[in-house]
Amino acid sequence: MNQTVETILNHRSIRKFKDEPVTKEQIHTIIKAARQASTSSNVMAYTIIGITDTSLKEELYKVSGHLHVKNNAHLFIFCGDLNRINQLADDTVSIEDNLESTEQFIVATIDAALAAQNATIAAESMGLGICYIGSLRNDINRVNELLELPQHVLPLFGLVVGHPDHQPDIKPRLPLEAVYHENKYLPFQEQQKFIEAYDNEIEQYYQTRSSNTKIDTWTDQMIRKFSQPTRMDVSPFVKQKGLNKK
Repeated sequence: MNQTVETILNHRSIRKFKDEPVTKEQIHTIIKAARQASTSSNVMAYTIIGITDTSLKEELYKVSGHLHVKNNAHLFIFCGDLNRINQLADDTVSIEDNLESTEQFIVATIDAALAAQNATIAAESMGLGICYIGSLRNDINRVNELLELPQHVLPLFGLVVGHPDHQPDIKPRLPLEAVYHENKYLPFQEQQKFIEAYDNEIEQYYQTRSSNTKIDTWTDQMIRKFSQPTRMDVSPFVKQKGLNKK
């Protein structure tokens, strides 16, 4: 197994960081890695915003509720961005129908996610830790206001980076057989035995991990999560920003 694969398989979310900065060179290397991610038709439909202002981090922490949003060495926010494309077109060309389609919304979201994962692997290869921050969407309108985002730009998620101050256990994932199907979709009934095996594994993990032990299964977590509507303001916000409208 090569070092890159070892880095990927050793991933875990880091939520406690040492009071130690990352260098400008490290930040730029992470961004360079992000920029080399695959992108649909070379659109590069994302923008990365680095948050260095402590008062702004404090405001973003209020949205998220997670201390590591302000207690980190660097916070990146990944945005889906079709504003640049919109600005390229003059009055002689109509691109609105295409720009505001679901297809281009998906493109922007995927481009940003691919860039972020490249950034993650680069950071972890340097011995840094990361954690994705979806909770910035707890109040997406407030984040939009704080970052002064123009039309056709969406704040999708954050990525905190720093020197790890803990080493959490690696959380097990669904079995390969549940997530990888050959030639056609595997009926749920055939997936179920793998999910049940995973429930047993994750229950054991929660009971024996080094911190925050509990009794829970993946199935119970998912039922709880999806039985309670969350962030329902995101859909109208996206449409107000001129995306995913058609």
